[in-house]
Amino acid sequence: MKIAVLVKQVIGSESALAISDNGNWVKEENASFVMNPPDNYAIEEALLIKEKIGEGEVVIISQGPARVQKVIREGLAKGADRGIHIEEQGQLETDPLSIANSLAAAIKDENFDLVLSGLQSDDTGMGQIGILVGELLKMSTATLAIETDIHSDKIRVKRELESGWFQWVSLNLPSSISIQSGINQPRYPSLKGIMGAKKKEVTVFQSQNMDKKQNVENVFVPKTSKETELIEADLNTTVDRIVEILKSEVKVF
Repeated sequence: MKIAVLVKQVIGSESALAISDNGNWVKEENASFVMNPPDNYAIEEALLIKEKIGEGEVVIISQGPARVQKVIREGLAKGADRGIHIEEQGQLETDPLSIANSLAAAIKDENFDLVLSGLQSDDTGMGQIGILVGELLKMSTATLAIETDIHSDKIRVKRELESGWFQWVSLNLPSSISIQSGINQPRYPSLKGIMGAKKKEVTVFQSQNMDKKQNVENVFVPKTSKETELIEADLNTTVDRIVEILKSEVKVF
């Protein structure tokens, strides 16, 4: 079983964020970078599948500047076998389809049986990469996986739906699946794993320039405001107005 895990490096939640001068992203100079938290669950699920089968290979794949090798090495320290780095120069890509095209082009000859990814990233939160990569590589796809059951040529996936419902689906391999956070308990790298990760192979490719379909045009800090409305009317009119506010403004209904 050959398993790819797509991971991303994001700005840590404790970093103080300021809007960049051009207004389309945040200043990264003083930010600390970490592995995208949902991707930890995808790595753990890949390692569990490999351990269940008793053989195979887990490959950590990430796109970004040279600094993303830190999260690749973190995945290797947890037990993955090797890494692939699609290196970006200059302005970082934010268009999901462009990123997916670049990832798919770099790994298409690897012939992975399974591609796992975290449900979404903590920065842009678009949640599209895993499924787009699967479609580009002509794989069966599934989202919101909260349990997996691997077989020789198929994988059963328990998907989370709305209102506490779920469904089991059976997919032919190869398959690309986005993993829901909480599906497992991610392991920490051991000291032996950290030392061993330094010797594991990380192959570097250059990212491909693709036509963009989506752009981040403006990033801003949400503005909050307070306003008091005094309702002076009879009881029925007052109740109607309160219900209207709860529906259209507060949106609790």
